[in-house]
Amino acid sequence: MFANLTGWHLLILLAVVVLLFGATKLPALSRSLGQSMRIFRQETRELRAEESGKETPKGEG
Repeated sequence: MFANLTGWHLLILLAVVVLLFGATKLPALSRSLGQSMRIFRQETRELRAEESGKETPKGEG
């Protein structure tokens, strides 16, 4: 799907994101995206552990 993206495509995409959100909001946006990814990974890890029959304590990463 993204195999045909070149450097120019990524540069244009970055410019569109900066125009949409503004340079001042980008750090907060990336921070919240990182937190969401961490939570998602933790939840999937817990689901896998639950399926295999062993529990992992919260906060273990």
